[in-house]
Parts: sequence; structure tokens; C-alpha cells
Amino acid sequence: MKGNLLKNQYLLFKAKNKDPEAFSKVYDLYLDRIYRFIFFKVANAEDAQDLSSEVFLKTWQYIADGKKVKNLNAFFYKTARNLIVDYYRRASKGTEISLEKEKDNLDERMGAATSSLEKIDVGLDIEDLETKLRELKDEYREVIVLRYIENLSIGEIAEIIEKKKGNVRVLLYRALNTLKELVAKEPKK
Repeated sequence: MKGNLLKNQYLLFKAKNKDPEAFSKVYDLYLDRIYRFIFFKVANAEDAQDLSSEVFLKTWQYIADGKKVKNLNAFFYKTARNLIVDYYRRASKGTEISLEKEKDNLDERMGAATSSLEKIDVGLDIEDLETKLRELKDEYREVIVLRYIENLSIGEIAEIIEKKKGNVRVLLYRALNTLKELVAKEPKK
């Protein structure tokens, strides 16, 4: 883990010096993770691709302006999260996002995370777990996704959602307990 941090800091240093090759490597390192995070939250792949591109563009501009980035990983996720909020704000003012379309695409997004969801031990098979995750409020689903699908640390999650580490731990604890309660209500097969 420390090796990755040093590598990221080195790439960040080179990117700050406007080295496009370094930023290209950063892009390659993070694209899949950022796309998956966004895809999990928006209605379709095209929007997720557009938002992912915008995350990297905004990050490049931020770095090129000489602004400091302490944790590149958290910075990408925080930027993505902010763009997702903007995406839904624009959608609420203009075109409606079809809830039916969102539900259909959630199945596809959840399938992409199947292997990581197996890490959450709540006594369900993956298909049932995916259904139960859909029932959680957004805040709970978000911390579960960031922790168990994106494999981010509590500190990184805290930075992304702008809460203290202790608050993130409590939020994650409550999210998992709520998920377990939903599972307990499930009739046994």
C-alpha cells in the first residue's frame, strides 16, 4: 500500500509540472475505479463515461493551476461525487431521470460489483444482497460501496464525503446493521 502511495505522489508531482505522460498514467490507474463508482450512481453508461472524463479534466485543470492535492485517490472520488450531485441537480431542473430506467440500469451496475459484494458477510447470496442494497438509503449504500467495492480506507471515505473518520465508522456500522436487519426480515428459503 505504501508503495502505491509513493508511486501516486511521484506521478502527482510530475503531473503538477504539467507532464502529460504522467497524467496519462494517473488516468490509466484510476479510470476503471472512477467509472465504476460513477456508473453505480447514474442512469447509464454514456453519462458515466461523460462524467468520468469530466472528473479527469477537472483534476488536470486543478493540478495545472498549481493547487495542492494531498490525497489523489480521495480527490478523484470527491470530484466524482460532486459531479454526480451536479448531474442530478441538472436533471431535476431539466429533463427527468426515469426511475424505471434507473432501476433497469441498477441491475447492470450491481452485477459489475458482484465479486466485491461477496466480502460483506450477511448470510445472503449475491442476488439477494444486491436487492437488499437497493433498499438502503443512498448514504448507507454509498459508504458500503466505497468501503467494500472500491476498497477505500475509512480516512479516504471521510475525505470524500466530508465527515470525520469516527462519523464514517458509525455510518458504516449503521449501514451494515440496517443491511443485516433487512436480511433478517427476509423469509427463509
